[in-house]
Amino acid sequence: MTNLAYACLSLCLLAAGAVLFLKYVHFFQLNSYKHGVQKKWVQEHVEEIILRGVWALGAVLLINGLGTLGIWLSCLLFLLVLALNIPKKAKKKLVLTARVKRLGLTYLLIHCLPILLGFCAPEGEAYGALLASFCLTGAPWLLLGADDLNRPMEKAINRRYVREAERLLADAKGLTVIGVTGSYGKTSVKFFLEKLLSVQYNVLVTPENYNTTLGVVRTVRERLKATHEIFVCEMGARNVGDIREICELVKPRYGVITAIGPQHLESFGSIANVVKTKFELADALPEDGTLFRNADDENIRNRKVAVHTVDYGLSRGDFTAQDIRVFEGGSRFTVCGVEFTTRLIGRHNVLNVCAAIAVAVSLGISPEKLVLPVRRLESVPHRLQLLGSGDRLIIDDAYNSNPAGAAAALEALAAFSGLRILVTPGMVELGSQQAELNRQLGLKAASCCDWAILVGEKHAGPIRAGLLEGGFPPERIAVRETVEEAVKLADSLDAGGGRRIILLENDLPDNY
Repeated sequence: MTNLAYACLSLCLLAAGAVLFLKYVHFFQLNSYKHGVQKKWVQEHVEEIILRGVWALGAVLLINGLGTLGIWLSCLLFLLVLALNIPKKAKKKLVLTARVKRLGLTYLLIHCLPILLGFCAPEGEAYGALLASFCLTGAPWLLLGADDLNRPMEKAINRRYVREAERLLADAKGLTVIGVTGSYGKTSVKFFLEKLLSVQYNVLVTPENYNTTLGVVRTVRERLKATHEIFVCEMGARNVGDIREICELVKPRYGVITAIGPQHLESFGSIANVVKTKFELADALPEDGTLFRNADDENIRNRKVAVHTVDYGLSRGDFTAQDIRVFEGGSRFTVCGVEFTTRLIGRHNVLNVCAAIAVAVSLGISPEKLVLPVRRLESVPHRLQLLGSGDRLIIDDAYNSNPAGAAAALEALAAFSGLRILVTPGMVELGSQQAELNRQLGLKAASCCDWAILVGEKHAGPIRAGLLEGGFPPERIAVRETVEEAVKLADSLDAGGGRRIILLENDLPDNY
């Protein structure tokens, strides 16, 4: 009977361990598998983690005091831990990559050690239960330990993938690589480049947010073909050296730096480190390479580089967007004496299109040939994307908000007629400047919207302070716990027979 009870306890342990693994590896994945970032996340949520797992420690007392009955009761404790930690519905789902599967196997094998101890050692049930309880209570730390055990294997696998990508790139004779980086705007410029350059060239781009070294490696291994003439490679970074590592792999001839601002300051530490990292792209270009840079950004404009530069912007540069008109149906502007019309809204979208035009013209495509593809450009998902119609329009700018982008989105909202509603949880990853920049967001919003619905109390204070400083009516400020609740409130507001325009400015990922 004892063996049967302990076998059931072992199954309950493995089930609870599996649920905890799925929960915490999801956050580990969202934190880019960075131990430092994950440890910070665990530290911020340590009380919740302990409360949801501390029940497991009661198994030791039950087994010591009640024997077989205690083992059965411990099964219920382990199942309680399981029930308390079932992962919630995620905004960005866990991707079961090969790395996650290997990590899961190591994690669960560690859980087998207390099980074996319980079966093999004299009176081992209590000792096994003690170890099992610590496995469940300390699941986030156990996950990092399992990752440490896997690290030599993961490095070997990654080296093999990198060497394969290097070989494929070396064999792609005549392939021109364009690196695109920046604190913001890089994804939009990447997609715009794909559409404009495809007028004359066969173009490959890194898909979605594949902007890390391994994301680029995966793109090359799975998508690069002999027929590709241009590879547009988005380059993301959270630490000094990240861009240099990607450049050593793909060896870009051209580079685009879209903007530099206080993004990911928690990991970079200072704006100087952000500038240094983004300009690793410029440093990697060959002597005959060209750097396309946003001349409106003083962090970019004032930095000297050793290669040829082409400047673009809204106020200055070799390619300057002039006569800009932003309206509800899109934007109209002139570059190189040619008038362009796009369905994209917002001045910063005009800036990003101007960057793509500068590169395309420099690579031999006439401005006149770009008029139609510019007109056909569509919003990048969750970046000032217009959704809905009629009396309810949503401006979806939910992806990774930043100070410059948020200001541009608010200006776009102000251009619409109707009941203009801002829904936002504020901005994150801004280090010591976070509260001040969120206050400035509120101050800007005061003149651009009719209602402000703030998501979550954590960042609401500074935004509310900015709104009130800007003379915004306090009765038109509301706070809701989730974006869904905020949108529901927005839909219930009286639009006076007109339409509602709802700006979704940022949507914090699950690890916030």
